[in-house]
Amino acid sequence: MRRYGKNPDEDDIRTRPNRKGNRPRTNIRPKHEDAAQGMVLTVDRGRLTCLVEDRVVMAVKARELGRKAAVVGDRVAIIGDLSGDKDTLARIVRIEPRTSVLRRTADDDDPYERVVVANADQLAIVTALADPEPRPRLIDRCLVAAYDGGLEPLLVLTKSDLAPPDKLLELYGDLDIPYVVTTREEFEDGQAVDRVREQLNNKITAFIGHSGVGKTTLVNALVSRDRRRTTGHVNAVTGRGRHTTTSARAIPLPEAAGWVIDTPGLRSFGLHHVDPSRVIKAFPDLEPGTEGCPRACSHDEPDCALDQWVADGHADPARLYSLRRLLSTRERHEGD
Repeated sequence: MRRYGKNPDEDDIRTRPNRKGNRPRTNIRPKHEDAAQGMVLTVDRGRLTCLVEDRVVMAVKARELGRKAAVVGDRVAIIGDLSGDKDTLARIVRIEPRTSVLRRTADDDDPYERVVVANADQLAIVTALADPEPRPRLIDRCLVAAYDGGLEPLLVLTKSDLAPPDKLLELYGDLDIPYVVTTREEFEDGQAVDRVREQLNNKITAFIGHSGVGKTTLVNALVSRDRRRTTGHVNAVTGRGRHTTTSARAIPLPEAAGWVIDTPGLRSFGLHHVDPSRVIKAFPDLEPGTEGCPRACSHDEPDCALDQWVADGHADPARLYSLRRLLSTRERHEGD
């Protein structure tokens, strides 16, 4: 067999003819600099509904993106038929860098994280004060996911006519989280919707909560032009609701005042992916104290420098307790 060096004479190289007559494959991919910018509104079995300027366009992910998946809220580059006409299909060729991500795992033993929402500014955690009973550990997990992903949390407490909010608010008072407390009657006259809407102006807000708390009902009221399935049945035995939202969806608020992203009701929220060093960034009064912590410190061990930081008066002890309570949810199940 003839061997060639690094710089063989091209006339000596035998090439196999291209029977198909098309161009040979190359690793050089086009940059698609003229691609249009869009936002992913929904994802359904490989089809992505995107907003391009003022048009709703159906698209698929380009093969060149490989296993990289686009999620609701992603800013993407799109080429192809962008008319939005029926039976047309465009291609997503690039997913732009994300400013924030809401991620979860199926449970704490699952190493595969799933991005639920991208580029949201805040996470509205909706929970009922009764029917079904509030689940503080699940709220803690949502807060950890928000801090880890770069979202500002917002507590929305519903059904306060059935139970007072004081005890739950006291539990999160040291975290300085904004909150809105509503009653069922206030949903009917619009007062609750108005107060929640004040917290959403000019922001992209992801709504999350376990089933039966009134999350989708609230979203329906906020975006009256886009009615979705409303309240689900709450099982009298288990105290759990029925899912009424089966996939995430981004919906514009009236008068272009922002975006709401409704997500499916939660049964669990795994935190296998969370790095404590990212959560601490949401506590600016405590973060400087971690400089003396040992490597890979969990911030809840004997050598943690935060104890001395608080003892020296740099931060409130209640804030350190809140941080450690949140981080400890990574070791506990939601129903604890």
